[in-house]
Amino acid sequence: MNNYKLTIQYDGGRYKGWQRLGNNENTIQGKIEKVLSLMAEEKITIIGCSRTDAGVHAIGQVANFKTNKKFTEQEVKQYLNRYLPTDISIVAVQLVPDDFHSRYHAKAKTYRYQIWNKEYSNPFLRKYSMHIEEALNINAMRLASRHFIGSHDFTAFSNAKSKKKSMVRELYSIDIQEEDGLLVIHVKGNGFLYNMARWIVGTLIDVGLGKLEANQIPAIIASKERNKTGRLADAQGLYLESIEYN
Repeated sequence: MNNYKLTIQYDGGRYKGWQRLGNNENTIQGKIEKVLSLMAEEKITIIGCSRTDAGVHAIGQVANFKTNKKFTEQEVKQYLNRYLPTDISIVAVQLVPDDFHSRYHAKAKTYRYQIWNKEYSNPFLRKYSMHIEEALNINAMRLASRHFIGSHDFTAFSNAKSKKKSMVRELYSIDIQEEDGLLVIHVKGNGFLYNMARWIVGTLIDVGLGKLEANQIPAIIASKERNKTGRLADAQGLYLESIEYN
């Protein structure tokens, strides 16, 4: 078997997320598997590192697939980019050892969130950011962000239906930058629960709007109660930016 690693970019606006849903092909995974299966003339299943939600974008999603056929890396890349929709791009292909697993071997993930913080909308960013009309207190948001750093049980910041697995994740950093109305938040950690990045950003937004205080964050985390957090940030502002491996 030959194991190929893919680095993928996509505009998630018109898809129902990464993960294939039954026979529904309107997912990123479904689109890529369909093209690969035609190329390899066998059923191909790809393993994605992160199951991004409907409407979420990716700059550096990573996936891998195995096939009995032997192709060059360039052949795989060219074939996929020729037949995939133009809102999905394969930026790199690498033939990797048989035991490489895109999800289990990931050591860190970084999500990027964009907020357009002006009283008027930005027609060029409306599909790729969340619009907040009221001025945000960025210093308060930065103070609040410090409370998320470290290893915590993030039950309060997830819509995960099953609580059988550990809800503990470690966040390494949250960086907030602003330039001329565009607020960019980078969140880096060893892993993320379902909707975790969006709940964290939404809570930071409510801190920035004065609806929550920065010093309330530790108590919210400790409560493990979903209704104690801030809002759920819109999907279109979120990007899976990068994934790190050893």
